Amino acid sequence: MNNLKKKKNIKLLQGNEACAEGALLAGVKFFAGYPITPSSEIAENMARELPKIGGKFIQMEDEIASMAAVIGASIAGLKSLTATSGPGMCLKQENLGFAIINEIPCVVVNAQRGGPSTGSPTKPSQGDMMQARWGSHGDHPIIALAPSTVNEILTLTIKAFNFSEKYRTPVILLLDEVIAHMREKVEVPASEDIEVINRKKPTVPPEEYLPFKPDEDGVPPMANFGEGYRYHITGLIHNYKGLPTSNSQEINAFIRRLNDKVQKNIKDIIIYQKYSLDDAKIALIAYGSVARAAERTVKLAREKGLKVGLLKLLTIWPFCFEEVKRLAKQVDLIIVPEMNLGQMVLEVERASQGKCRVVPYGRVDGELINPLEILEKIQEEIKK
Repeated sequence: MNNLKKKKNIKLLQGNEACAEGALLAGVKFFAGYPITPSSEIAENMARELPKIGGKFIQMEDEIASMAAVIGASIAGLKSLTATSGPGMCLKQENLGFAIINEIPCVVVNAQRGGPSTGSPTKPSQGDMMQARWGSHGDHPIIALAPSTVNEILTLTIKAFNFSEKYRTPVILLLDEVIAHMREKVEVPASEDIEVINRKKPTVPPEEYLPFKPDEDGVPPMANFGEGYRYHITGLIHNYKGLPTSNSQEINAFIRRLNDKVQKNIKDIIIYQKYSLDDAKIALIAYGSVARAAERTVKLAREKGLKVGLLKLLTIWPFCFEEVKRLAKQVDLIIVPEMNLGQMVLEVERASQGKCRVVPYGRVDGELINPLEILEKIQEEIKK
């Protein structure tokens, strides 16, 4: 019997189902949300599964309250998740900023759809990339991940919680309607095969605890409310005790530390995949469902003798500046296909520093960008 191979746990999962599965594997015990297309299946799955493991699900009255509930549950010690789409993401921004300034771990899923306002609820979009970075005001860091397959949704959901707990920060998982609703075969890993990271706890007694005093890694240990550690939480910039401060040196040190704990761990946080880039003279840079089309374009282009490769971004924030900078020195042309009128292309241009041509290819009609379109764009640009 010991020689028998362990049976694989293969499931046919919708993207939103894979997100819920990944969250449970990561140790999520709380979900608060409000139904919104195309993310509602995440809430439905969490409502069904959380009570089975002693977790809590609550449908709030709106997206503002949902984000607030997630923050409260996380402060009390529960790994917490919420899921929404563009209009709901707008409403979450104030409380998202509150979570950032108070270094409260949580994961926010945004299954993108067309906008602005209520937009096109059943159509895909990638119009929220810049919102993910700058939706909440101020000089703050953010980590945002963008899967392009159902399997990546599962693995990056786990990764999102690990980053959130490790660096004490909210993490955004950017899906889009296509991958949120498509179904693919997924091998669900056993819990013992998954790396699960939990937040650091204080090692000092409650009377010596300074809730916002960082360790050498820039991340403060986090005590759970209700366990004897009493501390103050405020939306104002605060000192080590959590009390508001107007001291310019403390303000400067605080804002810089928030950013440094992410920026100094770029190598851990940034995830990307390279396809046929070793000898490429033309590069595609894409993420989400568009990266699927771009990967197919590379194969079609190679069949025509065109040296085309793909840089697929799984972490979109922080942006992989150094890798794009290196790529720009190698290739003659970078094309950035995305379902918007040009958001990621701005970062690509900045990172490229004029070393090669950078060309956007956008679509905003609610239809997918397909491989032949991108190939046609490549051929068009070659002739210029």
